[in-house]
Amino acid sequence: MTALERPAIRHTSLARQSWAITRRNLIHIRRMPEMLLDVTLQPVMFVLLFAYVFGGAISVQGAADGYREWLLGGIMAQTMAFASFIVAVGLTADIDKGIVDRMRSLPIHLGAVLVGRSLSSLVHSSLGIVVMSFTGLVVGWRIRGSLLDAVTAYGLLVLWAFAMIWIGILVGSTMRSVEAVNGVMFTVMFPLTFLSNAFAPTERMPEVLRVVAEWNPISALVQGVRELWGNTTPVASDAALPLQHPVLATVLWCIGITVLVAPMALRAFKRRTQD
Repeated sequence: MTALERPAIRHTSLARQSWAITRRNLIHIRRMPEMLLDVTLQPVMFVLLFAYVFGGAISVQGAADGYREWLLGGIMAQTMAFASFIVAVGLTADIDKGIVDRMRSLPIHLGAVLVGRSLSSLVHSSLGIVVMSFTGLVVGWRIRGSLLDAVTAYGLLVLWAFAMIWIGILVGSTMRSVEAVNGVMFTVMFPLTFLSNAFAPTERMPEVLRVVAEWNPISALVQGVRELWGNTTPVASDAALPLQHPVLATVLWCIGITVLVAPMALRAFKRRTQD
């Protein structure tokens, strides 16, 4: 009886390993299309709800076409902030089901798991931006700035999603169940997105809430994309400093969050997967 030969182990690069895991996550989404509801149906519902139900009751200054056009920047920023939610849930599920343990038994770099999960999350969230862009065109939103400004605004959204991914990795590596992740992320992300200028102007908020909202990093992101798209005018001189320089402030916020959270997220993931 001839002995079976063991297949030779081929050593691959981190980039190739990460791409393989990214493809695995995207195939998972393709086979379970209901996973796209949070970046397709849900954002569309938010746009239509706020544009047609609350839009008539909320007045904004400086918007070329009123609240409907002003709204889109806030909805898109919220969707990209929820990239952390997608990563946290997916990572926790992989760890809980033993998928990460299986990957550890293979000759791959463990960092490829995080890179693959992050890339698939960016693709997932970016799909929501595409869907909302088309929805916005239907309700009256337009890009009134230059092509370079428009691309820069979309780049800010992707950069913000990248920073949020590290928060997702930290939460997903720390929490022990998907239910716990859901509780933590809803508790953190919903107040963060609603206590900002995403859905209502900050000028008429009580003084304390206005200060908190204007220093909220999401407010700088929202103001930045609105100005780049030509959907609003610059803020008044009495606004907080991040809103007066929103593009620069958003870049600094993203760098600061990444530098602060990434080391903690990596330590938490390593500790969780080596227990």
